[in-house]
Amino acid sequence: MTGLDTNVLARYYVDDAADDQAQRQRLVARRLVESGRPLFVCKTAILELEWVLRGYYGFAWDEIATVFAHLLALPQVTVEDRTAVERAVSNASAGLDFADALHHASCADCERLVTFDDRRFARRAAKLALAPPVALPG
Repeated sequence: MTGLDTNVLARYYVDDAADDQAQRQRLVARRLVESGRPLFVCKTAILELEWVLRGYYGFAWDEIATVFAHLLALPQVTVEDRTAVERAVSNASAGLDFADALHHASCADCERLVTFDDRRFARRAAKLALAPPVALPG
């Protein structure tokens, strides 16, 4: 099995036509991902990929969700903690920040998740009635 770094995934999903090196890397990434060989993507690469697509390339959430849906549907790709990643994508689609959604999904066996982020995380999680609950410490 071959593990994929974030930059390989980004090159696979982003057509950066203005950059010759990026185009060459994209062809290599496409050959690798579409080779049918068993591939592995760790959830930290998923987290970083969301940041790169949103923060660097300016993708909207619906475009990122489409990328994740495609990646998760590839039969040769094993995604670390797939259930948490799928749950995070779902909760991000419902309004949570993706990183917060992945943190929350990774804490599924906890009785609660504490944060100092009241407005963006705790309140949104409460509005979605997520379990475990997200609360302020104390």
